[in-house]
Amino acid sequence: MFFLLDPLTPFVTMKLKMLIKDMEIKEMTGSADVDVIGVAYDSRKVKHGDVFIAMKGEKVDGHSFINDAVKRGAAAIVYEKVTGSELKADSNKLTAIKVHDSRKALAYISNNFYERPSDELAIIGVTGTNGKTTTTYLLKSILEAWGKEVGLIGTISYIVKDRHYDAPHTTPEAFEFQAMLSEMLLSGCSHVVTEVSSHALAQRRVDYTNFDVAVFTNLTRDHLDFHATMEDYFRAKERLFKEILLKEGTSVINYDDVWGRKLIGDISGNVLTYGLETGADMAAVNIKDSFEGLVIDIKFRDRVYGIKSPLIGMHNVYNILSAAGAAVSLNVPWDVIIDGIRKMSSVKGRFEKVDAGQDFLCIVDYAHTEDALERLIYTARGLLKGQGKIITVFGCGGNRDKGKRPVMGKIATSLSDYVVITSDNPRDEDPVEIIKEIEAGASRRNYVIEPDRREAIRNAVKLAEAGDILLVAGKGHEDYQEIKGVRHKFSDREALEGAIRDRTKNV
Repeated sequence: MFFLLDPLTPFVTMKLKMLIKDMEIKEMTGSADVDVIGVAYDSRKVKHGDVFIAMKGEKVDGHSFINDAVKRGAAAIVYEKVTGSELKADSNKLTAIKVHDSRKALAYISNNFYERPSDELAIIGVTGTNGKTTTTYLLKSILEAWGKEVGLIGTISYIVKDRHYDAPHTTPEAFEFQAMLSEMLLSGCSHVVTEVSSHALAQRRVDYTNFDVAVFTNLTRDHLDFHATMEDYFRAKERLFKEILLKEGTSVINYDDVWGRKLIGDISGNVLTYGLETGADMAAVNIKDSFEGLVIDIKFRDRVYGIKSPLIGMHNVYNILSAAGAAVSLNVPWDVIIDGIRKMSSVKGRFEKVDAGQDFLCIVDYAHTEDALERLIYTARGLLKGQGKIITVFGCGGNRDKGKRPVMGKIATSLSDYVVITSDNPRDEDPVEIIKEIEAGASRRNYVIEPDRREAIRNAVKLAEAGDILLVAGKGHEDYQEIKGVRHKFSDREALEGAIRDRTKNV
């Protein structure tokens, strides 16, 4: 057992032969009886004694940096394919291992390097397009109500008991993922709840992890810049249930989702379904939704359980069902499930209320897909009282699926009374061009364009009247705006609060 300075820096020396024991290898030169002090897949981070794993990335190929890793003192190289020039005999001591899949090798070696932490943890993975974050926080609340120490890995942050780490990815790369599991185990956690993104599944970041429960929330259009088709997107998600989940584990699946039903037909083993439709194992009935929260009954195995939650909206009914299904699969008592759901009040940037003394309702939400935006506006419409209006501020991210932009433009203008189309995270794209693609889908001329997101929010606040609901969608919890490779400090919540204060001063 070893201890960590941070989640990525263990004090340990291991023999390479232990890291690659029983691993599928095409060929190897050099000795496996060498000491390894670390694992790296970025040549710039290689330290003397590391094993460097060369992987082909989305933008660069790690095989081009093998010699750089050797010069930095790599004890061994793992690679898929080299032409010869990348792998020079710079050192007689260098061990080179050729594999079929470098990403698979990284997951295998990382798991062994951290002494297979998931063997001693109960791991719950949540995947799907929407609802992952809220479901994981609901599960964390339920498990803590059960008296468990819980780690969480997800979009907002990585949480180890009372320690919070920034989350550069929804699901970290395999080495960092196993490092986090190891720190959670050493810190006394018994359970880990993690979001599992489609990118992570396609890139084998969570391979060789023992998942006890896998949750499928839904599948709607997203990430088609990465996955060629919806079928490819689905197949990536499916890996969690067909290839990674323990054979004795439980799949908890949304029965109301068309892709969920497809998944049910494709897998074997223990399956628990949830939904509103007849046929689900766990069903929500007698739903009452208000701004005070949700009141629902859950029917399961001929019994009915009354649930109260401060969360709002039909999408959260599904999130509650998925969390309850996962908890039941872990044998959590129903009184604990009910208590844990009741205690979980909100998640940062998920239908988050912003109150700075204004006489209209302001909501910040992470909705950045067509389905999530539609649900957000429908939820707001259901809460609207009297003659109030729905005002929506949103944009679309750059370097991402362009096909959803006009669709989101149509949804926003069709369902809102007024729309301000603005910039999200334009990344390397021109925000004006992104906005034009959104505008192409507009169903009616009830919108204005303001590329500056802060000004867009300010303009929306000026338009809002008593009883209206102002929605700011797309960025949620994010505290930055990415423009041309630079992350500028920006928070929708702070921008809203500032605009409301300025409006109040000028009244």
